[in-house]
Amino acid sequence: MFLDKFKSLLEDPPPATAFEISQDGIAAARIASKTELEFQPFKPGVVTVSPLQENVVDPAGFLEAVKALGAAQMKRKDAALILPDYCARLAVLDFDNFPTDPKEQAALVRFRLKRSVPFDVESAALSFCAQPAIEKHVDVVVATMPLEILSPYEAPFRAVGLNPGLVTVSSLAALDLAPDTGLNVMAKLSRNVLSLLVREKGRVKLARCLELASPGLDDISSVLLPTFVYVEDNLGGRAERLLLCGFGARTDEAQRRFQEELGVEVEPVRSPLGTPAETNAGLLGYLRSIARNN
Repeated sequence: MFLDKFKSLLEDPPPATAFEISQDGIAAARIASKTELEFQPFKPGVVTVSPLQENVVDPAGFLEAVKALGAAQMKRKDAALILPDYCARLAVLDFDNFPTDPKEQAALVRFRLKRSVPFDVESAALSFCAQPAIEKHVDVVVATMPLEILSPYEAPFRAVGLNPGLVTVSSLAALDLAPDTGLNVMAKLSRNVLSLLVREKGRVKLARCLELASPGLDDISSVLLPTFVYVEDNLGGRAERLLLCGFGARTDEAQRRFQEELGVEVEPVRSPLGTPAETNAGLLGYLRSIARNN
C-alpha cells in the first residue's frame, strides 16, 4: 500500500527494516536497539528514475542487490520502503471545505489531480494527508504514482519474503531532519532532480520536484529565486531559512552563494546518524521520526 510520510507512526511498532532506493543503490537500516546502516550499490542501469515509465530497468539486478543485503534472512518481514522523489507526483492541494468521509476525500483529491498529472489518476496509487484546518481551510499533501511504477519497486522485496507495508518518498521522509518551526524551504538534490518543500510552522505549503538541465548551482539558483518570491507573495512573509540536503562536497559553496543571493540563513540538514546524502536522506529522516515517536 502506498502511504505518505504524514500517516501516524504511533499506531503500530516500527518495521524491522527500512530501505531507501536511489538510482545509485539501496540504503538499508536494521531497526533495533542499535541501528545498523548499510549501502548496496546497483550495477549501472538497474534503475532509471522517471514519473512516466517503469523505473526498474533490470529486475534481476535489483533483486541481486536486495539479496546482497541479507533481506531473505531477516526474521521479521515488515519493512518500510522509501522511493525516489521523481518517480511520484507530489502536490499540496488547498480546499475551502474538505469532507470527513475517506472515500469522498479520495474522490475529491483525484478529481483535483486529473488535469495536473500525465497519467490516469483513477488507477494510480494515491496517498494524501489533510493537515489541520485553519478557519475551515485545509491544505492536503498528496503523493501519487502509476501502479506500474510502484509495483516493480516492491516486487524484489516481496520476492525474498518481506512485506513493504509503509511506502513513502525521500523528501517527505527527510522532512523529519528539518526544523518544524518558522517558515523554511528545504532543497533536496539527487543527481539532477531538485525537490523543494516549503513548510510553515510544521505545515507543508508547497511541494515541487523537477528535473534540471544540470545539477549545477546556476540551474538550482534559477529555481530557488522564484520559489522564494512565491513564498513571500503567497504566504505573507519571507522564508527565514533555506535547508540544503544532498549537495555533498558542494554544500559549503552552495551555502555561501544562496545566502548571499537570497538574503536568508542557509544551512545543511543534519542527522545524529551521519550527514544525509542524496542516497539516504529519506532513510535518516525516517529513522529520526521513529526515534521521536517511540
